[in-house]
Amino acid sequence: MSRYLSPTRSALVPYTPGEQPRERKYIKLNTNESPFPPSEKAIAAATEAVLRLNLYSDPTCKALTEAIATLYGVDPTQVICTNGSDEVLDFAFQAFCDADTPAVFPDITYGFYPVFAARNNVPYETIPLKDDFTIDIKNYLGIDKTIFIANPNAPTGIALKVSEIEEIVSSNPDTVVVIDEAYVDFGAESCVKLTGKYDNLLVTQTFSKSRSMAGARLGFGIGNSKLIADLHTIRNSTNPYNVNSMTMAAGVGVLADEEYTRKNCLTVMDNRDYTAAELQKRGFEMTNSYANFLFAKHPSLDGGKLYEKLKEMGILVRHFTAPRISDYNRITVGTQAEMDALIQAIDKILMEGCVKIQ
Repeated sequence: MSRYLSPTRSALVPYTPGEQPRERKYIKLNTNESPFPPSEKAIAAATEAVLRLNLYSDPTCKALTEAIATLYGVDPTQVICTNGSDEVLDFAFQAFCDADTPAVFPDITYGFYPVFAARNNVPYETIPLKDDFTIDIKNYLGIDKTIFIANPNAPTGIALKVSEIEEIVSSNPDTVVVIDEAYVDFGAESCVKLTGKYDNLLVTQTFSKSRSMAGARLGFGIGNSKLIADLHTIRNSTNPYNVNSMTMAAGVGVLADEEYTRKNCLTVMDNRDYTAAELQKRGFEMTNSYANFLFAKHPSLDGGKLYEKLKEMGILVRHFTAPRISDYNRITVGTQAEMDALIQAIDKILMEGCVKIQ
């Protein structure tokens, strides 16, 4: 870093994104992208929007906001559109946390939460997951702090029930509860319906996973209208043109093609179940995932070495080094062919015994 960096920023530990290597072609099972291309309706809408790139994008995201509101059965004033769901999460840290209202989230969860907290000078606490990596909701009842919960959680894929989330929300009426539903479309249940009942609930989602638009960077939040107005204050104080015209148009297009999205989600869920069963046959242990990935370990394979060996064989998975999860790898669910290639590679590794723990 340079000598000009503010001391208030010098201690920041940035988020580490998944690898996006270009030196060779990999089977990418490391960043939870969709294996399917965007909807043709999304592509057509984005292509048409190219002709208007000389103009600023609509700062209100009117057409997209209305499309999201219609799909989820809420009023447009309850929706905010953002540059990926990361942005709405960042806005929430800025709007609803401070020295008097710290943030709290699980110790094993989305790695951006502590980064957002640190960058926004927000004090935060982490609550350990149970030994089976599940959330004990009793730890979140009546704590009067701004709560961030990824549901399904990442990287475990484990999901809470809506009734459990409602218990957390109702027990903290004076603070905001943020439920990050980036992976909800792969078998979990959304709690958007609770936003009409509780004014302290913010639900965030993304177009990156189920809607095949990771490269477009589009997310949104749904909550009480006043809560959303708070987030718009942050947005308009940061970048009112935060969603570009092509992304906005693609978002409207894909929302008009929900049948395509549902079909792809069902395919991913089938491939997830297939892969989980095949890994279990080979001795792997894994959490009960409701996401588009599996979180798995093998009793006789070192997680880091398995990751390295698979990379040598042209397959990328995500390995984490935190002590509690260092034996695990997070494996994105891809096409049937990609999952078969993974299984074949693992069979070879197991046969060779080349990554056994010493």
